Amino acid sequence: MPVAFEKLDKIKPVYDAVYKVMLFLCKVMLAADILVVAFQVAGRYIPFIPDPSWTEQVVLTLMSYMAVLSAALAIRRGAHIRMTAFDRYLPKIVLKVLDILADAAIFFLAAIMVTEGWKYAQQIGSRGAYESMPWLSRFWMYFPVCLAGAAMIVFEIEALYMHIRSFFVPEEKTEEGGEK
Repeated sequence: MPVAFEKLDKIKPVYDAVYKVMLFLCKVMLAADILVVAFQVAGRYIPFIPDPSWTEQVVLTLMSYMAVLSAALAIRRGAHIRMTAFDRYLPKIVLKVLDILADAAIFFLAAIMVTEGWKYAQQIGSRGAYESMPWLSRFWMYFPVCLAGAAMIVFEIEALYMHIRSFFVPEEKTEEGGEK
């Protein structure tokens, strides 16, 4: 294996850490979402529990974070929807080039998400507040786009590196004979 790839492979724990942080955030938000919805339902049907007006907007905001962050997590796992019907008919080199092209396009989208997401969060978000929580800026409603774009950039750098690395480093085989 070329020395450059050996050195760059040592960065993998950073990608793993970013992935674990994003996954943890999604899990915490899902748990918070469930608790808030349970409180909302209880407030509607149990007379001594107040029916809070803020729950719907909190749930929607948490769901927007989970949606875009889970999309970023899917990039790392290669779990996005993709057309593979012709993969077995194309040479491996063509598939690798197409993967790099797709990763470059997603990287470009992620960069737009960071810049435009931040612009929207700063401009539109700072001008308003949640209706049921006037003390909370709408910045937090637009910020997940920027955050997910940053995570996507990190995961796309790794994906691009792995695809480029595959041109120079032979793929390892597992005991079953498949690729690792």
